[in-house]
Amino acid sequence: MSVSSPGPHARPPSFTQAEFRAALGMFATGVTIVTARAANGKLVGLTANSFNSVSLNPPLVLWSLARAAASMAVFSTGSHYAINVLAADQQALAQRFAAKGVDRWAGVDHAEGLAGAPLLAGAAASFECFNRSRYEEGDHVIFVGEVERCTHRADASPLLFHGGRFYAEHPL
Repeated sequence: MSVSSPGPHARPPSFTQAEFRAALGMFATGVTIVTARAANGKLVGLTANSFNSVSLNPPLVLWSLARAAASMAVFSTGSHYAINVLAADQQALAQRFAAKGVDRWAGVDHAEGLAGAPLLAGAAASFECFNRSRYEEGDHVIFVGEVERCTHRADASPLLFHGGRFYAEHPL
């Protein structure tokens, strides 16, 4: 479901997909791993930097996932997921959960959240979410989660992503 307005439409892009991706990369973001437990009990997780706050009351956050993602069925049909905001020392974890064809969960220290979604040990913050709504836009689906529980480590330094690279040391 998406909202569109009648009247004028956007002009066709004057740039390539590669140029668009490079320009988007100039926006520094934090790095998250979104996790869930499938109906069959299998753990799923993926690295995402498309995380954002939406509302304080009710507490809502959003993230997006490519429609072609292998985990789309789990996130679309599941009732809950967790968003784990990575700390500066978790770059290897971010790379592992972004890779294809590897056992992402081998040796990963985690605890079970309220509704079964895995919470990663050492994360700077975690948001346990009810899968409130989804919006199909372009080649992605935007997930809006209602936060049921959140935690954070006040002393944690964040892992950042900018220009296609991770940054763990930065002046704050």
